Amino acid sequence: QVQLVESGGGLVQAGGSLRLSCVASGSSFSINTMGWYRQAPGKQRELVADISSSGNTKYADSVKGRFTISKNNAKNTVYLQMNSVKPEDTAVYYCNVDGIDYNDYKGYSSWGQGTQVTVSS
Repeated sequence: QVQLVESGGGLVQAGGSLRLSCVASGSSFSINTMGWYRQAPGKQRELVADISSSGNTKYADSVKGRFTISKNNAKNTVYLQMNSVKPEDTAVYYCNVDGIDYNDYKGYSSWGQGTQVTVSS
């Protein structure tokens, strides 16, 4: 079982910056894609950004040019650098990682517990 622990959320003023981190841990696994999703009150969970094993990235149109996703393969960690944040970025941010669990050689998709990001105007 692959577990994810997120950190870095909090309260930030509009125009400010915040960096989220997510660490994956488990006994034996590979990682394919690492990503960040968010869910605002009353809205569906949406993809913010993800990064593939080869480093290809994908962003939601609403965050392009402001957010940057990156990873450290040696630390099984994915980051989301959030710059020029806006009140509409307020949401619970969830980390998602998928790959192969070598304990049973089956695919997995794990979610973090979520971290609250609140942007004040």
